[in-house]
Amino acid sequence: MKTRPTATFLAGLAATLCLALSVPAAAQTAAPAAKPAAKPAAKPAVKKAPAKKHLDNPNRASLKTTAKNVAAGIEAAEDALTPAELAIAERVQVGTLPCELGASVSLTADPKAPGYFDVHGKNFKFRMFPVATTTGAIRLEDRKSGAVWLQLANKSMLMNQKLGVRMADECVSPAQVAVAESMKLNPPASVLDAPQAVPASAAK
Repeated sequence: MKTRPTATFLAGLAATLCLALSVPAAAQTAAPAAKPAAKPAAKPAVKKAPAKKHLDNPNRASLKTTAKNVAAGIEAAEDALTPAELAIAERVQVGTLPCELGASVSLTADPKAPGYFDVHGKNFKFRMFPVATTTGAIRLEDRKSGAVWLQLANKSMLMNQKLGVRMADECVSPAQVAVAESMKLNPPASVLDAPQAVPASAAK
């Protein structure tokens, strides 16, 4: 004959069933799991500013400027002409002078540098200044190139002393043409001519 479960056993079974039923419900009502933290957004790449060029020290820049001014002053002092040289420059005949063999030479005074002349022609250009002579001829020189311009009363010529050549000859200005014509009519005495005999009456 089977025995009936006691009230205690039934009460414990009921409690167990209630606990089993409450576990799924608790799982459903539990708060959702926290989402993984979002990764921080990548910062945009910052372009580096171009490196500034090294600026010269103000003192160094000042020294450079002073040096340039001193050099310019020395050059200007060297280029300055004496009163005698300036007097010779006033007698130089400027303009375009025709020469023999169809050549020509042009002389132009430099307005920024009194006494200096630009002498140019086909395939050459010189910067010249006057030089005193003992013969009375007007002489201009470009010592860097060795070029020499000689102005006589009746003609002028251009030479290069370094190369030992005559670059242009028989160059004449209108004034020199007039002198040359006068010399043809009245040739100057030559040092090679024999001295004329002095009449006896004039010797007494």
